[in-house]
Amino acid sequence: MHYDWRKGRAGALEFAEEWIAAWNSHDLNRILSHYSGNFEMTSPFIAKLCNEPSGRLKGRNKVGEYWRKSLTRMPDLRFELLDVIAGASSLTIYYKSVLNLSATEVLFFDEQGKVFKAAAHYNELLQL
Repeated sequence: MHYDWRKGRAGALEFAEEWIAAWNSHDLNRILSHYSGNFEMTSPFIAKLCNEPSGRLKGRNKVGEYWRKSLTRMPDLRFELLDVIAGASSLTIYYKSVLNLSATEVLFFDEQGKVFKAAAHYNELLQL
């Protein structure tokens, strides 16, 4: 699926609902289908799970491996969409995340409507 910010709230909501559904399916290929091949991801969990002090990974293969580990580590992972906020070629998904954390994911889109950069934020950082 791709995102077209010109569709307004309806387009943002459609993308966010599919993004949540992909994560809840635990289907890594479906999850990765939202992202460009060389996208960059930042998350405090990357620092912990990947021993990467910057909290940043670049490329579908590296991020895919991180997400594969995460899905294995948290087999009951389930996200709940709370809201989505749209911008120009970007959106923020506000959701209930793992470990009952509130989270936002800020996604930046390329011309094909694929995520090329993403940053995850959490209301509290728990020890994994």
